[in-house]
Amino acid sequence: MTPKLFQSLVIRDLTIKNRVWVSPMCQYSSPRGVVGEWHRVHHGAFATGGSGLIFMEATGVVPEGRISINCPGIWNDEQVEAFRPITAFAHSMGTRMGIQLAHAGRKGSTTALGADHPIATAEEGGWETVSASPIAFNTMPAPRALTVEEIHDLTSKFAEAGARAIEAGFDVIEIHAAHGYLLHQFYSPISNQRTDEYGGSFENRTRFLCEVSQAVRSAIPAGTPLFVRISASDWIDGGWTIEDSVKLSSHLKTLGVDLIDVSSGGNVHNAPIIPGPGYQVPFAQAIRNQADIMTSAVGMITQPEQAEEIVASGKADAVMLAREMLRNPHWPQMAAEKLGIKIDVPLQYDRARTLS
Repeated sequence: MTPKLFQSLVIRDLTIKNRVWVSPMCQYSSPRGVVGEWHRVHHGAFATGGSGLIFMEATGVVPEGRISINCPGIWNDEQVEAFRPITAFAHSMGTRMGIQLAHAGRKGSTTALGADHPIATAEEGGWETVSASPIAFNTMPAPRALTVEEIHDLTSKFAEAGARAIEAGFDVIEIHAAHGYLLHQFYSPISNQRTDEYGGSFENRTRFLCEVSQAVRSAIPAGTPLFVRISASDWIDGGWTIEDSVKLSSHLKTLGVDLIDVSSGGNVHNAPIIPGPGYQVPFAQAIRNQADIMTSAVGMITQPEQAEEIVASGKADAVMLAREMLRNPHWPQMAAEKLGIKIDVPLQYDRARTLS
């Protein structure tokens, strides 16, 4: 019997050949927001390795929505054209491609690389950051609070980016509403102290994300899956909770969202998170069971048996791998053979099989 991990998953009109997916991972390698040779090789390796779905990293819907001055964007035609060879090659390998539409908010305008994410100066291409409220993240500069008119404009920009992503050949669209970036900054009470229709109550704080989800859903084909990545918990008293996430996910389902990509944290720099193998899986399980919506699990999922148990036991519908894929882009082939089956691989790599 084929392990659940390597059974296909149908979402709307899309069939994904297995449940081993590559999580979005920043590469900081896109001058002017345009992907190039690095991304073609980087994602091409994943495509030849057997993953069912590969996600492009957080991609700015506007120039000021990028995390760094070298993060990709999808606000112009040049960027769309640069993505096309990547999606075309993945499709030639039978792999689906997703893109994560993003706005970094108060955590943007950083230089290209560096663990401390130093702020880029105007001369380096930096910009003034924005957020729900003028509250700084850790030692970063305080952002400017968005006006209601600007919120509405950004909602339109997300929708336009979704339409461009379809032109670029992406099969799945994901809205990035996690890790302390703009949409998370709105729904978390830690970073949102607004008193208008986008602040205060749960309904008001989640309004921006819900409006973005509706706008993107309307801008892409009815058969295209729409995912939302959320941080299921701020991991701190007074912050966003798993109970909030279940409630939000249930509502997002009614708006046409198909799957919740469940992560956590990122909005509080010193939150007491204790990571360990599969430490975020209980969040994905709670949302899947209580909100009755598909989920993917991410976070320190490294072993084939661990990944199989997560999907076979119904804790999530798929697993997202990040660092483990960087270590071994052919992890799916290795995992399949360790679980006792062979999966299709490019003919050029057939001699590397360990199963006869």
